[in-house]
Amino acid sequence: MYPITSATLPSIPDLKKSPRLQILDTGMLNYFVGLQKDILGTSDLSSIYRGTLIEHLTGQEMLAFQYDALSSLSFWVREKKNSSAEVDYIYPFYGKLIPVETKSGAEGRLRSLHLYMDLAPHNMAIRFYAGQMQLTEATTPSGKKYKLLNLPYYLVSQLDKYLVWFQSEVPT
Repeated sequence: MYPITSATLPSIPDLKKSPRLQILDTGMLNYFVGLQKDILGTSDLSSIYRGTLIEHLTGQEMLAFQYDALSSLSFWVREKKNSSAEVDYIYPFYGKLIPVETKSGAEGRLRSLHLYMDLAPHNMAIRFYAGQMQLTEATTPSGKKYKLLNLPYYLVSQLDKYLVWFQSEVPT
């Protein structure tokens, strides 16, 4: 997956920036990095491999439920030099590029998401985490308010349905 650097359409991958690998077989990924024993008996997949495994599973699930064979996943990186800001996935939805983060921590640690939302011409963001579904209001450090739909990990395959509902709940 190559990153995009814009929060508006068209989402054009920046081929000069480093891509991120999205392996299609999670079992193979776990085997190659030696995680088989760590996964058994864990209560939260986000704790394994510093959250990389659950982020990978989220991306794999999002890819599996895309209807268009030409679709691909992308992620966002900040265009500034030496910036490490990155949003896990960007999901195109009815003319909007919706940021999707996979986190287990509190909303306050969504620094990259806040930076993206400052650039976005809409006020909708998604977070998958190990909690209950809830719709919250978040504010970026620069003061922009937006709605954050927090969904449990197991609802990734239902993202389109929740986005339709979310869009009806959030005034534009």
